[in-house]
Amino acid sequence: MKKYKVAVVGATGLAGQQFLAALDNHPWFDVTGLAASPRSAGKAYVDAIKNDGGMVQWFADGPLSPKFASIIVQDAKKLNAKDYDVIFTATESDAAKELEPVYAKDTPVISTASAFRYEDDVPLLLPGLNSDHAKLLKHQSEKRGWKGFVAPNPNCTTVGLAYALAPLYRNFGIERVDMVSMQAVSGAGRSPGVCSMDILDNIVPFIPKEEGKVETETQKILGAIVPGKINTASFPVSSTCTRVPVLEGHTEAVHVCLSREVTLREVTDSYEKTYSAFKSKELPTSPESLVVLHDDPYRPQVRLDRNVNNGLSTVIGRLRVEAGDARRVKLVLVSHNTKLGAAAGCILTAEELIHDGILS
Repeated sequence: MKKYKVAVVGATGLAGQQFLAALDNHPWFDVTGLAASPRSAGKAYVDAIKNDGGMVQWFADGPLSPKFASIIVQDAKKLNAKDYDVIFTATESDAAKELEPVYAKDTPVISTASAFRYEDDVPLLLPGLNSDHAKLLKHQSEKRGWKGFVAPNPNCTTVGLAYALAPLYRNFGIERVDMVSMQAVSGAGRSPGVCSMDILDNIVPFIPKEEGKVETETQKILGAIVPGKINTASFPVSSTCTRVPVLEGHTEAVHVCLSREVTLREVTDSYEKTYSAFKSKELPTSPESLVVLHDDPYRPQVRLDRNVNNGLSTVIGRLRVEAGDARRVKLVLVSHNTKLGAAAGCILTAEELIHDGILS
């Protein structure tokens, strides 16, 4: 297996730091470039993430790798994409809209940004769930005259929901989904983020634009690929997204109305049936299981379950079929918003694209 030369753009931010933490000593990817805003350009990475008081603001799990600490940060607008085999971007959407097409002219881009999520020729890939959608990337490259492509991950709240719904949709059909999220403050970023005095002893009942993202993206992820685009799933998704005083990990309470009556055994078996084949790909960062089911009625709990399988599994509990209406399934899920829902999820997507011959 060749080593792929990788650049991380937006490297100084929280999502960028999560990329570096997940890429340290990766067997397939060698980080040879870091880029950020002009304010950070020209500095060694460790100096670029220091605050005015000299404190190193490294927020990811584990220590900062000395290798990354010494890399000189480049201006993202001046990064030469031809120097890399893959570019991971972790920028705000406005910056991504400008930068990612420039990079994609020469190099595949895998992104945490929402800038291109809603374009017809852009799939929202989730490892082990909709790899057939990756065929759309070739169409995207040809249509836009690029050698590379842009492959964004879904919104972090959508990720766990899609993993929970895919087995139900594919095996039984879905008529409607209702979801309430309880989302970690890290999902708001650190600047501007959520003021600590607002979130302590509190639940904030609204997250701007979040509900629309969840509803639209879930339908796209579970849709069917046709020439040149994806026909979105037709069932409605209604969501209420809230912010809670939790550092990392999103919790979601989900009610699903299926197209037919089911038993609980059929539901649990559907998860194994849907995700078992992914294990055989044996990707470097594959979790033991993409979905972990709990029969303990007090699980999942975000503090206990967000880091299951290094934060790359969606953990589902309180799974039950409603008494009196066997078409209705209820569950609670926990997924890690800055791992599965951001950097580590993007890295796993890149690994699957390599395994499947889409990224060479």
